[in-house]
Amino acid sequence: MKISVMGYSGSGKSTLAKALGKKYGAEVLHFDAIHWLPNWTMNTPEEKLRLTEEFLDGHDSWIIDGNYSKLFFERRLEESDKIILLLFNRFSCLIRVIKRYLAFKGKTRPDMGAGCEEKIDWQFIKWVLWEGRSKQARQRYKDVAKRYPEKVTIVKNQRQLDDFSKKIGLI
Repeated sequence: MKISVMGYSGSGKSTLAKALGKKYGAEVLHFDAIHWLPNWTMNTPEEKLRLTEEFLDGHDSWIIDGNYSKLFFERRLEESDKIILLLFNRFSCLIRVIKRYLAFKGKTRPDMGAGCEEKIDWQFIKWVLWEGRSKQARQRYKDVAKRYPEKVTIVKNQRQLDDFSKKIGLI
């Protein structure tokens, strides 16, 4: 099984990817973990590409958490058996981000790059509420859904996520 979990920041991509990995016995790649080096320093584009390609080539079954359109985007979509788009509204995502911050304050989340303690700042809040929802990003999700209707599941809120999770036996 190969599954791409994509969507807005704070929508629950990492949590869902981890649960799917456990259910299907698949390796999980969290893009944030290869994007960020300690102290929130960005990894090089070349290294992110290398790590992603190594992951894709090295596993028959995988779950990938994240959007990162420059990291073998087309290949991931083509190879995915299922594409899950978590398209929660901006305020739900912000609330989830705040809850995540409170849960992991002073610690590094398991799905994040080593040495990146959980933080919340105005720059990230702007990303969650506006910048991460650019016209280009919204169009990319629409295009994915249009190109792969047989593979795509769109989840827009917690109730739909709970229903989806029950349907596939996650809860």
